[in-house]
Amino acid sequence: MEFKSRDDARQFYIVYGRHTGFTVRIHHNRRSRVNSLVIGQDFVCSKEGFREKKYACRKDRVLPPPPVTREGCPAMLRIALRDGEKWVVTKFIKEHNHTLMSPSKVPWRGSEKDLISEDDKDRRIRELTLELNSERQRCKRRCAVYKEKLRLVLKDIEQHTDHLSKTVQDIVQNIKELENEDSDS
Repeated sequence: MEFKSRDDARQFYIVYGRHTGFTVRIHHNRRSRVNSLVIGQDFVCSKEGFREKKYACRKDRVLPPPPVTREGCPAMLRIALRDGEKWVVTKFIKEHNHTLMSPSKVPWRGSEKDLISEDDKDRRIRELTLELNSERQRCKRRCAVYKEKLRLVLKDIEQHTDHLSKTVQDIVQNIKELENEDSDS
């Protein structure tokens, strides 16, 4: 099975889940090491996995622990980007290890119109990454300019210190000569 975008695949699995009796969440995505683009995505039953023990068995808990919502359900849909343009289903597990809800009881997960598409999110991440790298370069250039200005200021201070030192030595020498003249007379 193929999809034009990750959003189409996500929407398909959400609709499938609603008709079957479960809710869907995004579990994992894989990124290219070359350009950090998402090249794979896992959509899972919302009961996939287990809650970490550190959340369930807290010693400092005031309220009772929340109900168990993760039951290790294996149901999933995995897609991967092929040829840079189409998303292909590479793994589908239909079986659930829990009872399914009636399709009319499946809760809506947020308003569809308010959801930002995964492709838009990725595009925005790429834009912000480029902006951040550009800003980093500008900061490096500014730092280099400030470093050069500081070097020049320190050089001027060193020259001025040398000049003052020479002037003080001349004054000391003149005083010694005057003292010698006074002692001779």
